[in-house]
Amino acid sequence: MPAKAPRERIIEATATLLAEGGRDAVSTRTVCAAAGVQAPAIYRLFGDMQGLLDAAGSFGLASYLAQKTAIEDSDDPVEDLRTGWDLHVEFGLARPAFYTLIFGDVRPGHESPAAGQAAAILAHRVNRIAQAGRLRVTEERAAQLVHSTGKGVTLTLIATPPEKRDLALSTIARESILAAITTDTVTGAATTGLLNAAVSLQAHLDEATVLTEGERVLLGEWLHRIGKH
Repeated sequence: MPAKAPRERIIEATATLLAEGGRDAVSTRTVCAAAGVQAPAIYRLFGDMQGLLDAAGSFGLASYLAQKTAIEDSDDPVEDLRTGWDLHVEFGLARPAFYTLIFGDVRPGHESPAAGQAAAILAHRVNRIAQAGRLRVTEERAAQLVHSTGKGVTLTLIATPPEKRDLALSTIARESILAAITTDTVTGAATTGLLNAAVSLQAHLDEATVLTEGERVLLGEWLHRIGKH
């Protein structure tokens, strides 16, 4: 088996240090010792330690999801979102050092690659609900509500001693958010009211090839205004 490249060794060493000792265990010295490299290699490959931590966060999230069965789209997009929520919380409790690195270290104007990956998955789930005509609010608002609530619940559970954790907190929050952003049954967009129809049509707007690009942009602005207000 060929030797691993320095970048791969450094990321894996950082991930191991995070898993075993948390953020405080990661330093230039400890990473270099664990990966068998010199400090200049870290800055050459990652720019700085924050770049390395971002890469380690992406590695931790990807490796965790790879251990789980990939969530395939089912006939019920709301149930898929429910499953995604549970997996998100499970990741946080199973790998708290990675979770707090990705979602707890908030820097204004910056989104880590791992957080961006998670946001893209969430956006896909929300878009499928909108396409089914089951979204009560705009896709953007729905995604923000799910993300902020799910993150808050997970960080709260992480901060709580394991023996005192109330895992029902996640279930209650999840169902409350789903009730606020989705309809109970699958219905056609034409019968779900103006708001649902606007959100659903906006989700399908790229398919309206009979319209010019400018017309789609204008219609999208109108639909967004209806959905937002």
